[in-house]
Amino acid sequence: MRKIVVQMSVSLDGFFEGPGGDLGWHLVDDELHRHFNAELRPMGGFLNGRRAYELMAEFWPTADRDPAASAPVVEFAGIWRDMPKIVYSRTLERADWNATVVREVVPDEVRRLKAEPGGDLALGGADLLATFLRHDLVDEYRLYVHPVVLGAGRPLFPASGDRHPLRLTGTRTFGNGVVLLRHERARD
Repeated sequence: MRKIVVQMSVSLDGFFEGPGGDLGWHLVDDELHRHFNAELRPMGGFLNGRRAYELMAEFWPTADRDPAASAPVVEFAGIWRDMPKIVYSRTLERADWNATVVREVVPDEVRRLKAEPGGDLALGGADLLATFLRHDLVDEYRLYVHPVVLGAGRPLFPASGDRHPLRLTGTRTFGNGVVLLRHERARD
């Protein structure tokens, strides 16, 4: 069965974006970008909320046309364009670049999607993550902790009071100081 995998960058104090949506603190160098590409290439699809999809769609469809683009950026542009995407949105009328708009997260439909053959499904967007957490649909977390304390911004995890027991399955430290923490949902 496929897994729902959250793969997100966070600050040391748990924010996925700084005040005003700032992402300038992300330390994505070629080493980390190559790693992202290797992790995302075999995925079976990207599951995004509207905001995450629109952010990606602003840049990635043509990123490989920039003569100054690094090799990992060029490679990811192709990965992103070709990957099937589901965009969960009540307001978005349509989405391009191999994307389908779905109005609501229906847990039984997500479980059916997980049961289909293919690679795991990468979940992006904090609001969508909160919804998937409420329905107990997340299987794995790949959190890239960047060596910065923001002090404010949007936290990755909602303050819901719900516990989600996890099991550490791996770590990796990158040359730029980013640390990957891999956790899976602890099963009874």
